[in-house]
Amino acid sequence: MLTTWAVMPTCLPAVLRRCHACPSGRFAANGKFRVNANHKLLDAWLLVLCAACGETAKLTVFERTNVRSVAPGLLDRMHDNDPGLAAELLQDPVLRRRNRVALDWDGAWRLDTGRADHLDQEVIDVSVRFAARIPVRPVRLIAEGCGLSRAATERLVEDGSLVSAVRLNGRLSADFTFTLKR
Repeated sequence: MLTTWAVMPTCLPAVLRRCHACPSGRFAANGKFRVNANHKLLDAWLLVLCAACGETAKLTVFERTNVRSVAPGLLDRMHDNDPGLAAELLQDPVLRRRNRVALDWDGAWRLDTGRADHLDQEVIDVSVRFAARIPVRPVRLIAEGCGLSRAATERLVEDGSLVSAVRLNGRLSADFTFTLKR
């Protein structure tokens, strides 16, 4: 029987970027936007706060964009400071590349394994689904979901008792499946 696990975000990830006011390199996104209009051109930024000093930095969403080319729903969501929109934009690789930032997901996600009675079975088939692009090591997910240590999980991989079509040692943010034989 195939069991489904889900990797769910619990909050917005930390934004890794240098602060211009202090030596910190971590910012917290709180879902606030700033939209500026200059005649028929719009600029929009996602505001992030430095974790150490509280200084505000702006991540450019778009700049010098004609009003007619911006979807009214998007503009309404920015005016309403929609945290869901902030989460979507932080997931956008183009926005991250344009602003030269990276995301830190430590402590911002959880693993939902459903019920725990499947751990008593001899062979466990698990499908892991990601609700967002959260880069996590599969060995860490499997260790947490099965209640094992990471070293014990790595030994199972080496013994061939834990198999998957994907590489289990690196980081992964896409859905995958694995089989654990005890």
